[in-house]
Amino acid sequence: MMQPGPKNLITDVQGLLVGNAQDEKIKTGVTVLTGQQPLVTSYCVMGGAPGTRETDLLAPDKTIKGVDALVLSGGSAFGLDAASGVVDKLKENGKGLEVAGHIVPLVPAAIIFDLSNGGEKKWAKNPYPSLGKQAYENLNPEFELGSVGAGCGAQGGMMKGGLGSASFKLSNGITVGALVAANPVGDATDDTGRHFWAAPFEIGDEFGGLEAPSGGSYAKSFKRPELFPLEDRANTTIGIVATDADLTKAQAKRLATSAHDGIARAIVPSHLPFDGDLIFASSTKELPLSDEVYDLAEICHAASLCMARAIARGVYNAKKLPGDPMPTFKNFKS
Repeated sequence: MMQPGPKNLITDVQGLLVGNAQDEKIKTGVTVLTGQQPLVTSYCVMGGAPGTRETDLLAPDKTIKGVDALVLSGGSAFGLDAASGVVDKLKENGKGLEVAGHIVPLVPAAIIFDLSNGGEKKWAKNPYPSLGKQAYENLNPEFELGSVGAGCGAQGGMMKGGLGSASFKLSNGITVGALVAANPVGDATDDTGRHFWAAPFEIGDEFGGLEAPSGGSYAKSFKRPELFPLEDRANTTIGIVATDADLTKAQAKRLATSAHDGIARAIVPSHLPFDGDLIFASSTKELPLSDEVYDLAEICHAASLCMARAIARGVYNAKKLPGDPMPTFKNFKS
């Protein structure tokens, strides 16, 4: 049986660090993940409206073998500049690809839309490069969940979203983890607001220990009065799954694709034209696969379950901020 790692965070994958920075007045933030060595990384987009930076180089046929950090950010297109702040910090620390005597840090990024969450968005200067630098400076194996980092201003269909994470230690010694900024058009719960779609995959009471949804049909229209008007929404769930198994870029691509099952299990509906749903998949290349077929299959399965659990944990831990247009899970009244 798969069990969570000691922290139940993506940083149970040895060598990974996560840093968060947020501005609660703007209601936005940045999350950075990095490793001791460049990370073999690929990605998969299944939403209709992604916002990204440097993702083309993650395709299996592209030359670059590893990246120096990954960024999840709020701010829509403005938030892509958070990666520039991280690039600056990496360069200061001498980390990056050596090209013709120069250090060039490689930092792919993805963003969520959090501009309609009630925060003070009329900034004179784009705040995201600075938030990216702060997040890098806060790198740590331990970090909080909920309204922090890229999850600070996250929203869902009926309630606030948030930053979530979860992990599994497999019987073969391999560790798998997920990190996610859940900001979907759809919902992480049924329409009562009390039962998580991911509840069948919960370990212990990591997101409340509540029962799974029961009764009635799941085949309900998302055109419900409790949802914000779709024309006002351009939302996204973006995340990272990681493992210490030694994967190729092609295998990381398969891992990222499989992990989207976790989004579909935890958010109903998901992968809509309005969502920019994206998952990065990274390997620290520490442990060889003893059986390439079955080990990879188990890693993919574990990653999808970690992603579902991480989404619910992010929503469950969201906190109320002044002026929020949406309730949190813990103060939601159906």
